Amino acid sequence: MAKKTVATLQTGKTDGRSYTKVIKMVKNEKGSYSFDEKMVPNEAVQDFFKN
Repeated sequence: MAKKTVATLQTGKTDGRSYTKVIKMVKNEKGSYSFDEKMVPNEAVQDFFKN
């Protein structure tokens, strides 16, 4: 079955393609890593990885 996450982002025919799923590894204070996962607009991908 198809996942509904992408379908809910689309308001028109191509609006869902303007978002990108990004995943970044973040090191916490204990020394282990966790993952920060978000859906961001294509223009904000570089800003997501700068922080």
